[in-house]
Amino acid sequence: MQLKLKRASFSIDLELDLPLNGITAVFGPSGSGKTSLLRCLAGLEEAQGYIRIGDQTWLDSGRHLSTPTWKREIGYVFQEASLFEHLSVRDNIYFGLKRVKQSHGGAGLSEAVSLLGIEHLLGRSIQSLSGGERQRVAIARALATQPKLLLLDEPLASLDVARRREVLPWLERLHDALKMPMVYVTHAMEELARLADYVVLLEHGRVGACGPLTEVTRSRELALAIGDEAGIISSAIVVDRDKVHHLAQLLFGGAKLWVRDQGLAIGQTVRIRMLARDVSLTKTVQEDTTIQNQLSGIIESIDTFLHPGQAVVRVRCSQEILMAHVTLRSLQRLELRPGSPVWCQVKSVALML
Repeated sequence: MQLKLKRASFSIDLELDLPLNGITAVFGPSGSGKTSLLRCLAGLEEAQGYIRIGDQTWLDSGRHLSTPTWKREIGYVFQEASLFEHLSVRDNIYFGLKRVKQSHGGAGLSEAVSLLGIEHLLGRSIQSLSGGERQRVAIARALATQPKLLLLDEPLASLDVARRREVLPWLERLHDALKMPMVYVTHAMEELARLADYVVLLEHGRVGACGPLTEVTRSRELALAIGDEAGIISSAIVVDRDKVHHLAQLLFGGAKLWVRDQGLAIGQTVRIRMLARDVSLTKTVQEDTTIQNQLSGIIESIDTFLHPGQAVVRVRCSQEILMAHVTLRSLQRLELRPGSPVWCQVKSVALML
């Protein structure tokens, strides 16, 4: 796609080639153009440029072509669950099927209800639902039409922490079960870490960075955007369990990590998030320490763009790149520079799955 959209105090000017599978997260601060991009994809904003989905062209302003929203075969989930208060859960979902053939929509309805675990809610009124349940119903309604593209505009932003944690596992389930591409707008790193396969970082309507999740999370651009939440996100395989101490061991790019055991199965692939602020560096392996994980590596780069007294150190440990936030004072005291061998220390309790 290539889009240009101008407003009195805001503009979008970008070119993107997104994958037709998995979840693409559009990430950035408020006012960066995330929702406007989603509305352009849906045909709710009149932009200049082109949008092509597979073999279909939805927008080509040069040829004065713009497919109306209702013909784009999309599902759209808003920040607030836009449900009809006077209808039951079942009738709200059926409402979205009015433009869909019965045989086509029936299968989609059944799958959506099952995937989101709302069978027991179908006879309930909307007023009786919690915020998390409302969003699950809204997502089910969008999925019931079996769209070619699902757009989600910060679907958890209006929920409190408890309700967000209630809905996130269901979104992860959709990610694993569905083949349709999804574009997911968020400014929350937890959602990005748990759901995204591909990331677009937007800054003032422009693309700051884009690419696979594991690459973008290591980028200078994202580190600048999120500051203290910078770190890496990667995949690992469960290879052992210490049931006595409630720990699981992961194979992580050729190295091994101990993490809190959360009922993980041997052979299971998990996604881990390691914050740079939770990684410390030493020049020698430490024997008398409570820290469970010590990984040997070589410093690849040192950047000082976040804070005048702080550096972002990138360390290659086997097949992975780790990041550490370190004071310049410590770097100078230990005489660390690119090429220096170091040990990365990571607390088991600091690793997030």
